[in-house]
Amino acid sequence: MANMSNAINMSFRVDKNLKAQADELFKNLGMNTSVALNMFLTQSVREQALPFTPNMISPEPSNELKEALQELDDIEKGKIKVKGYHNINTFIDDMLK
Repeated sequence: MANMSNAINMSFRVDKNLKAQADELFKNLGMNTSVALNMFLTQSVREQALPFTPNMISPEPSNELKEALQELDDIEKGKIKVKGYHNINTFIDDMLK
């Protein structure tokens, strides 16, 4: 990674919704978008390639994922009743029973 004396500013256009989603993702991963883009560029240079395989095929979600998403949807719609917890200790106590 460049030190501050070697750093330059880059600017490019990106859809504002995509930027907001990426910012949130990287925040949840403990970094900001600048750090994530530096990681991407560093890995690209290291591998002399994109650090992922671009393709035109959208991967089909697994049946397990589809079932989990349906279960979540059913929970949210109240079709499946689940117990809620207001603190982690109560949850842990129930899990250890």
